[in-house]
Amino acid sequence: MMRVEVRPELLHWARERSGLGLGVLARRFPRLEEWERGESCPTFKQLEGFASATHTPFGYFFLPEPPVERIPIPDFRTMRGEQPAQPSANLLEMLYACQQRQEWYREFARLFGEPEVGFVGSVTTAARTEDVAERMRMALGLGVVEQERSRTWEDALRLFIARADEAGVMVMCSGVVLNNNHRPLDPQEFRGFALADTLAPLVFINGADTKSAQMFTLAHELAHLWLGQSALSDASPAIRPDQEVERWCNRVAAELLVPLEVLQEDLRTGADLWVEVNRLARRFKVSSLVILRRMHDAGWMSWPAFVAAYDLELQRLLALSKGSGGDFYLTLGARMSKRFARALVVSTLEGQTSYTEAFQLLGFKKMETFRELSQQLGVAV
Repeated sequence: MMRVEVRPELLHWARERSGLGLGVLARRFPRLEEWERGESCPTFKQLEGFASATHTPFGYFFLPEPPVERIPIPDFRTMRGEQPAQPSANLLEMLYACQQRQEWYREFARLFGEPEVGFVGSVTTAARTEDVAERMRMALGLGVVEQERSRTWEDALRLFIARADEAGVMVMCSGVVLNNNHRPLDPQEFRGFALADTLAPLVFINGADTKSAQMFTLAHELAHLWLGQSALSDASPAIRPDQEVERWCNRVAAELLVPLEVLQEDLRTGADLWVEVNRLARRFKVSSLVILRRMHDAGWMSWPAFVAAYDLELQRLLALSKGSGGDFYLTLGARMSKRFARALVVSTLEGQTSYTEAFQLLGFKKMETFRELSQQLGVAV
């Protein structure tokens, strides 16, 4: 049986890149540790299987050394104060998929003469965060009154996404790579990213994160679009980023969701912390985490007290965050943006885009799925 000589460091690199542990892969490839030590080599078929299991391009195993894969947009993440050394295969594939979708939609928008999205790149970090947040509310048609009318903060998040979509932003939210439920995205690696473009602005939210975190992520990434800047972020109300642009986006996001002036008028001096947090979260229809941050901003609590309360509340929310996949055809629209999905379905039905390309961009292979999606989007087949 023919064996393939592969450098052990390439096998180790592929395993690390996949995010899968040695124990997980060793169950399928019992001699993996031997391969990584250079004591034996896989067969051609075994190497193909290993490439598939680790989501590694097969040709990479014939390189002289592991390639250096770089994030194709500015990376503003910080993990324990340090930038992550290597992006996972899941993160890279999701980024590349969104870039392909953006490129397709940009050409679609040009073909149909869609106007540019005027707010992309309309401000700089020199602008007052309060002024930018107000401009964002006007553009999105979303303010405190609309938030208060939402039944729950989950409804408020759906409304937030819908208003951004109507304003011209493709908002994609998924907790897995494309539609592969066996490849979950890790919110500890990233929470979202923005791809700035005046014709096809795009925001991706890591749907594996808590719903409360997703609200802040969307606001943070929209702030990046207002700057006209693509970015990969680890947006969080509890983080004090090293980069000024990330601090600015955090401040804008917080002001957009909970205007400080309105909050200060409503804060009750001497009230119990958690009673106050829950009351304000219900009013503004945002997460308790965002309320805690704004209470600190309003001078209601010190930074150490805020961090302690934030960590306690985050653990509680994570314990409650069970979630389910939901209806496939309903979540699919959210996974890839209804604006994008509707345009792609229409273009395909009109013969301007091939079904092969459409299925590749949508992330599925069945015609039946395409028909169901078309019906959900209100597009006749």
